[in-house]
Amino acid sequence: MAFELVPPTLERLPGYRDALQRGWSPDNVSPERTALLHLARIVEDPAGFVAALTDAEAKGAPITLPDGTTRPRLPGYFLWGWDGDFCGSFGFRWQNGTSALPDYCLGHIGYSIVLWKQRRGYATAGLRLLLDQARARGLDHVELTTQPGNLSSQKVIQANGGTLIGPRRKIAAYGGTEELLFRIAL
Repeated sequence: MAFELVPPTLERLPGYRDALQRGWSPDNVSPERTALLHLARIVEDPAGFVAALTDAEAKGAPITLPDGTTRPRLPGYFLWGWDGDFCGSFGFRWQNGTSALPDYCLGHIGYSIVLWKQRRGYATAGLRLLLDQARARGLDHVELTTQPGNLSSQKVIQANGGTLIGPRRKIAAYGGTEELLFRIAL
């Protein structure tokens, strides 16, 4: 089966749960905390967990940043990479009417491929598929960030037309560390 991006469903949830249990996380900021939180939510309310992964109208609760502060939720959703099995998670968020993002948002698109499915081109393919969805939302560009040492992610972004805008510091809520900002014109 070819790689594709699919909406999260209850039928596909066991693959997501298995990846979390094997040490993977969709979050590179607080991976362990997020994995444990997701596992607990899946046990508590599997259907509610899956439904909360799509919030194109930003009706969900505010988001909690790593330092415990909260900020307004942006419209967005998650899709899962799928090749017959769970491969990873791709998140897309935006602000209606603009391509700009607030400073607490680390980019329009984030992705994480499970370790046992890496080096197959899935991140590059998934990002390419999400760019079509960003165009459909009327964005003229998307921004993505990565750690300076994450050469694999930088290659994925550049393979999809990304250009380095430059280094920048994350806001204090994320620890004020340096990241690289890339932009992909749509």
